[in-house]
Amino acid sequence: MNTGKTIFAQILEFLPLKQFQKCVKRYKGHYKVQSFSCMDQFLCMAFAQLTFRESLRDIEACLRSMQSKLYHMGIRGRVSRATLARANENRDWRIYADFAQVLIHIARDLYSKDSFEIDLEETVYALDATIIDLCLSLFPWAKFRKSKAGIKLHTLIDLRGSIPTFVEITHAKINEKAILDILIPEPGSFYILDRGYFHYKRLYHLHQSKAYFIIRALRGLRIRRVYSHKIDKSSEVRCDQTVIITAAHVANDYPEKIRRVVFYDQEKQKRLIFFTNNFDLPALTIAQLYKKRWAIELFFKWIKQHLRIKSFFGTSENAVKTQIWIAISVYVLIAIIKKRLNVEQNLYTFLQILSVTIFEKIPFSRLINQLSDKEQKLENHNQLELFN
Repeated sequence: MNTGKTIFAQILEFLPLKQFQKCVKRYKGHYKVQSFSCMDQFLCMAFAQLTFRESLRDIEACLRSMQSKLYHMGIRGRVSRATLARANENRDWRIYADFAQVLIHIARDLYSKDSFEIDLEETVYALDATIIDLCLSLFPWAKFRKSKAGIKLHTLIDLRGSIPTFVEITHAKINEKAILDILIPEPGSFYILDRGYFHYKRLYHLHQSKAYFIIRALRGLRIRRVYSHKIDKSSEVRCDQTVIITAAHVANDYPEKIRRVVFYDQEKQKRLIFFTNNFDLPALTIAQLYKKRWAIELFFKWIKQHLRIKSFFGTSENAVKTQIWIAISVYVLIAIIKKRLNVEQNLYTFLQILSVTIFEKIPFSRLINQLSDKEQKLENHNQLELFN
């Protein structure tokens, strides 16, 4: 007798379905659609992300083998690789981009009160980009170099919870600095940037928007010291100065004073120079905030390893963007579920558990309790029993 709900059906309960329908209606996603809805498409692609499917044929075979359970999993249309391929090819990718933003808004509220280690009330963001390599013969629209294709994933993450708040998918040729032109700064927030974003005019725009930036300095910058601040010589801070830009061709791009902090990283035996427009935080805190930027590198590494954004189920630009946005939606959705259910395991472990229990009819609470019990037993037996 079939009782209870599958894990996949329980995951659906965390989806804001009304908001999804609004996104579909906004871009006329159901125009001339008879059977395979946008929700069917989203669920099939989400299933592929959660269970690490490799191709459309793989998705079709797995879902058809569970035909009797599909209706209760929310998939109403008939699953076929041709239908799914057409949906990825033709349905506007912005439907899933907008829905990802809905999930991001929910996740940010859930993680907003998480501890940040650094005593700071303001929101701290990290901005960076990663290139996803593509085959030039299959993706000619994404030509990057003479014999190479690629797209670039520009991402701004909230360092409380590592939740992406802004994502822009562009051709790989687009320079990282150009993203600062479309980014809407949030007054009072901190933006941690790598040296690839060093551009005086764009940094000055952040400053005029009442936002703070912390960025690695380029070599050979022409500056003049105005004032040297006191530093704690026992710390790794080597210098804390107020300076002005003296290079004639950029002096007008950033006409105000800027702060220069020199920090020596004992672990890497490396001297680091930071520029910031914040003059209130201690110099050591500036360096500690920049160190937090590593979270975005981990985010890129995680999604490339554990989500399907390196091999694609379609070759058009629309299909590629659809797959990436649904992958981001799945990442954020799992983060929401993890937070709401107070799951102690990390995101990767939780995703692995879901991948092998997706068709099981077991309550989430019971699944999590069983996992905790197993981990406790493993921890207890990891240490040899001396008195037995």
